[in-house]
Amino acid sequence: MDSTAYTVVAPFDDSSQFELSPSELRTILQKADDETKLHTLRRIIVSTLNGQPQPTLLMPIIQYVLPSKSKQIKKMLHFYWEVCPKYDEKGELKQEMILVVNAIRNDLQHPNEYIRGSTLRFLQKIKEPELLEPLIPSVRACLEHRHSYVRKNAVFCLFAIYQHHENMISDAPEVMLTFLAAEADSTCRRNAFVLLCNAAPDKATEYLMDNFESIPSMDELMQLAVIELIRKECKGESANRPKYIRAISELLSAPSHAVKYEAAITLTTLTQNSAAIKATAGALIELAVKESDNNVKLIVLSRLDVLRAKHDHVIDPLVMDLLRVLTAPDMDVKRRGLSIAMQMVSSRNVEEVTLFLQKELTKTTEATGSTTAERNIEYRQLLIQSIHQCAIRFSEVASKVIHTLMDFLGDSSNPSAVDVIVFVREVVEKFPALRPSIVRKLLSTFASIKSGKVFRGGLWIVGEYCEREEEIEDALSHIRSVIGEVPILAAEERLLQQEENKEEQGAAEVNGASAVATKTRVRADGTYATETAFTSDANASARLDLVKNAQKPPLRSLILLGDFYTATALASSLAKLISRLHELPNVAASRKNERRAEAMLLLASIVRAGQSKFVSAPIDEDSQERILACIETLADLAAPERSMKGAEEVFLNDTKAAYAKMVAAEEKKLAEKKARENKVKQVQPDDIISFRQLAKKSAAEAEAEDAERELTNATGLAEKSKEDFVGKLKRVVQLTGFSDAVYAEAYVNVQQFDILLDVLVVNQTSQTLQNLGIEFATLGDLKLVERPTSHTLGPYAFQSIKATIKVSSTETGVIFGNIIYEATDKNAKTSTAAPESACVVLNDIHVDIMDYIKPASCTEQQFRSMWTEFEWENKVNVNTTIVDLHKYLQHMMRSTNMSCLTPSASLAGSCGFLSANLYARSLFGEDALANVSIEQVVSTVTDPATGEEKETTSVQGHVRIRAKTQGIALSLGDRITVAQKGGRGANAEDEEEDEEGDEDAEAAQDLLL
Repeated sequence: MDSTAYTVVAPFDDSSQFELSPSELRTILQKADDETKLHTLRRIIVSTLNGQPQPTLLMPIIQYVLPSKSKQIKKMLHFYWEVCPKYDEKGELKQEMILVVNAIRNDLQHPNEYIRGSTLRFLQKIKEPELLEPLIPSVRACLEHRHSYVRKNAVFCLFAIYQHHENMISDAPEVMLTFLAAEADSTCRRNAFVLLCNAAPDKATEYLMDNFESIPSMDELMQLAVIELIRKECKGESANRPKYIRAISELLSAPSHAVKYEAAITLTTLTQNSAAIKATAGALIELAVKESDNNVKLIVLSRLDVLRAKHDHVIDPLVMDLLRVLTAPDMDVKRRGLSIAMQMVSSRNVEEVTLFLQKELTKTTEATGSTTAERNIEYRQLLIQSIHQCAIRFSEVASKVIHTLMDFLGDSSNPSAVDVIVFVREVVEKFPALRPSIVRKLLSTFASIKSGKVFRGGLWIVGEYCEREEEIEDALSHIRSVIGEVPILAAEERLLQQEENKEEQGAAEVNGASAVATKTRVRADGTYATETAFTSDANASARLDLVKNAQKPPLRSLILLGDFYTATALASSLAKLISRLHELPNVAASRKNERRAEAMLLLASIVRAGQSKFVSAPIDEDSQERILACIETLADLAAPERSMKGAEEVFLNDTKAAYAKMVAAEEKKLAEKKARENKVKQVQPDDIISFRQLAKKSAAEAEAEDAERELTNATGLAEKSKEDFVGKLKRVVQLTGFSDAVYAEAYVNVQQFDILLDVLVVNQTSQTLQNLGIEFATLGDLKLVERPTSHTLGPYAFQSIKATIKVSSTETGVIFGNIIYEATDKNAKTSTAAPESACVVLNDIHVDIMDYIKPASCTEQQFRSMWTEFEWENKVNVNTTIVDLHKYLQHMMRSTNMSCLTPSASLAGSCGFLSANLYARSLFGEDALANVSIEQVVSTVTDPATGEEKETTSVQGHVRIRAKTQGIALSLGDRITVAQKGGRGANAEDEEEDEEGDEDAEAAQDLLL
């Protein structure tokens, strides 16, 4: 039997009436008008829900409130009959309830259909057979009422009575069949059919078969009830399965979205036929396209993804229909739809998909308004990444899309252009046949590139893959065009001199023969002064700014703006190009020397310009050193004895080999991930084979088992259900001391968005404790859902009390409170002495943030974007006994539930320094970023006892945490601070022996936190 769900009545803001005695409340009910009676009755209901039933007020309410004709009072009385005490101390029904039954019978026969229907709805919550039995004839009579509101509530009232007391209405199925035959209202028919489905499924099936042809024309609610019946019937063997499949297939085209969704989900459970799977996928896709609610779209797309994973390549031909979901305005829907579509792309449809994506990419350039432009930038980046994925998987489309994408290299949206250059770099490496055309197209777009990142990627590609003489000459020509006139410093000084000459000429024209323009100004003390225009520092600064802001070639502009990192990429590319030109045998020596001299002049002019006043920021030491090293390499090319042969090897071979190795590592990682996802679960030879068809279970047991399994999978508790008893003990928190009169401990069970506290309360005294209750309060984004009920504990008795707390964000919260009870004094002379109240303060319960943070992954671009965007940062200094950098990183990942985004190849080896990026996501969709920067420090320490000097190794550095909210940043910082000292010792041979102790230490830290 289901537990009673009482109706919640909100209390008033003022609580003055709660302090009134029952006699005062009786007086108010006796003399007050209907409005006051309504408010007083409302306060009595709230008081009853809070544990003060006040049974003496039952008769006054019957006497003074029940006769009222007010509909509001009648509704409030229904709430009161739910919660009022109906039995006396002996467990027998109170005599006063006879009057209540009579009043309810009168309401069931009332001429007003609203009162009848409201009373029938109230009776659905009553389970006492003594109250229900006299009312059954009246309930039956309501089935024939003229108004549908009364009839539909009468059906469900009979349903509730039949569920709990079947013997009272044993003929309910036959009554419903007769009712269905004569009923015309769709809602009433649906309610009666639901009763049949639960009370007599065989009769419901018989009715369905008699009306099988009219299923597509039924009402939406009736169709949903039919689908539910079919789903239950087909859990076992059914002779009507073919008919059911045909009916569900017809409902896939129903106008109601809810019916279409339920039919699609049900059809996959009835048959695994490929045609049925395609029809189901088509219905889900149509729902995702036509439904207006974005949340519903995401749910439908999730279902479609599950269907695609179970039936690989069956629904791939529907990928173009799925791409229609990209018309949705929400970016999450677009991202989810594209993610599924990329899994459905095959060699048969890849050309259609890429053509559609290219058209969508073209549409994003037509933006109007700032909001639309920002949304288009993100959408454009998503499309470019999808096209990239298609081109890498299917080489036949790479040549068709690469040139279209390269038109976006000059895009003002920096992320989109960066994605394009990354794509171009990977295609050039993987498809050697496309290199000449890609390099030519890339060089032609140099003049439109605006981003330094894109220029660095383009220069690297040009330096690595221009191998023939004409390609190198073409590359050098385009580089000179985007740099402009060389030397840079002389050209800028000449431009400045031209501006000065123009100003002097203008001043001369204004003042006649005078070459100096003067102005008279008033000083602060009132005297006059003459100012010469050509000697003013302000005018000189204005001329310099004018020269800086003049129109310049793109790469030259970036260098003068202080982007010397791009200048180093240019220097490396020139060194590669000239070195490769010198390796070619058919090129004249004079041509080689001419190009080498031009490159050295260009690089030297960049260094000179970086030290001048024409740049926004002076050149940094690292960039200058790198450019000079490239100049030295170029100068050494003409030496008879090539002392810089090692540098040429690095420029010509090592960098390309390193990138090829990185691409191969990424491919290997993707292949391993795909193998893990497609891994078939192995079964041992001696495992028991379970045949569901042969299981001896009733339909109700099987249904309950399936519902429990679905609930477990939906809530993610499948792994938690395997938790053993010892694991549960780690979550037990002691709330009181062993010497307190009441001992309490709580088992903290975190269930995603809820925290369930199961508190065990033990009476350690020889007295009976009355009205024992626990009062909880919270700090942080925690909210107590309901107040725990009061109990009476006998001597040395115990009681389990549960409390539910709602969690709304990822922050470390605190739960505190006390236990209040009443006990009779041992020294009291009489047994009727009034009990004394006592209070026991509970220990605090700290909610661990790690229960809500799970490892996640994102791209490096997304990480950098979030790192720049998030405003809350928490810097934690490293203070640990761990001496190994990699072990410290692994310990931080275990302690914070964060995943490492830095590739393992970048962390390989030991250089005394380690830097890694960590990322995690909370259950509430909040992002948590961290950067670990640590180094090994070896110091010499003198032993005070022996005077010997010993070398000690320690790890120093810091961990920087960034999040969008302050709570996550602070909570993760506290977690790292506590967990730092829980690492392992320095001796590698002791690690296996200390493993169990380390786990216990981490569990203890979890409890402390």
